[in-house]
Amino acid sequence: MQLLRNRPAPIPPAGAEPTGAEVQISASALAVLRWLSANRVEHVLVGGVARSLCGDPEAAGPVAIVAAPYGRNLDRLARALSAAHARLRTDPRPSGGLGGSLAVQSPLARLTPEQLLRVERFALRCGDHDLDIEGHPHGAPSYQELLYEASRLDVVAELAVEVAAPQDIELYEHVRRTGVVPEIRVRRAAPEGGRTA
Repeated sequence: MQLLRNRPAPIPPAGAEPTGAEVQISASALAVLRWLSANRVEHVLVGGVARSLCGDPEAAGPVAIVAAPYGRNLDRLARALSAAHARLRTDPRPSGGLGGSLAVQSPLARLTPEQLLRVERFALRCGDHDLDIEGHPHGAPSYQELLYEASRLDVVAELAVEVAAPQDIELYEHVRRTGVVPEIRVRRAAPEGGRTA
């Protein structure tokens, strides 16, 4: 028998559209952020909702997070996702851009922390809410590096979130669009009449 205090919190219904200071994000995004907080899932917010909280009125997309990679945190996230009957979401269009209808697959089997560590990206639907769990693509900053550069923003009076730095948000947007982390190469110009170093 599982004690009530050990059960994962359910995702609250989205309710009415947020007003006032909450107008930056949708009611669904607010519900997902409250759910993550209620389940004590440590994360850094990236993606469209992060851009919205940073003041970009054109930003759109699901809540996208990079979860803290330690065992207890991933276990809390896996349990919460299983309790919310998370399903994989797939975009039928090859570009993977925003908009259009998404196909939702059958519920995932019991997730494990190891599965969350190995995946590059989980695009999930939990009831009526979307959540993207970003992995750690080769060349992307670690969770600790994201957290170091992140800003803690108040979404509503009782909820604050860690939002990635603008350059990190852009990096994850690039990875979402292209599937690869951008590489910066520095080349030295050859001196006149000489060879490169």
